[in-house]
Amino acid sequence: MIIQEIIREMKRDADPQAVAGMARFGINPKGTLGLSMPYLRKLARRVGRDHALAQRLWRSGIHEARILAALVDDPDAVTAAQMDAWIKDFDSWDVCDQVCGCLFDQTRAAHRKAAAWTVRKPEFERRAGYALMAALAWHNKEAPDSLFAGYLAIIERGADDDRNFVKKAVNWALRNIGKRNLALHKAALASAHRIARQESRTARWIAADAIRELENPKIVARIKK
Repeated sequence: MIIQEIIREMKRDADPQAVAGMARFGINPKGTLGLSMPYLRKLARRVGRDHALAQRLWRSGIHEARILAALVDDPDAVTAAQMDAWIKDFDSWDVCDQVCGCLFDQTRAAHRKAAAWTVRKPEFERRAGYALMAALAWHNKEAPDSLFAGYLAIIERGADDDRNFVKKAVNWALRNIGKRNLALHKAALASAHRIARQESRTARWIAADAIRELENPKIVARIKK
């Protein structure tokens, strides 16, 4: 399939009513067609891996085309420069999370960029750092515990950012690290309790939510398996 065919098909299947519903969940309606993730995954399977096509899809500026770009791009072909360029275009949490969790977490620069982006000032660029940490904690089974233990210190430093899409990503990263194994579960809980002692109301929310989930008996039992 060529870019024109893909965009034409996506626009044909657009659902304006779905766009309104997505906006209620905090998804930016600008340039959005109202297409679901199952739709995009099915389309991605038809398209197949294509790094050059992914670049053109991204440049289209269409919300769902950018998510599709993450699904069809080749992680081995993605450069650190591309990653830095794409995060500057993030304008919605779902694009940020899908790109980080479906593509960037498989790249060679993933761990380096996760840490680096957490000091970026723009909301979605900083969210990308924590979202990438969360994705790596969930998907990257080979990474050593020491790497994620280092992320906990970064999470503690970033727990006072009260912007909605940042604080939720900080919380997400903390919870996912704590669910990797027993050692990191203990470390993440200790980190959460230190965050809870910060004066920031946002930090206390992050800590309370993470502690509640990580101390859930079902979660603990799953980690022990």
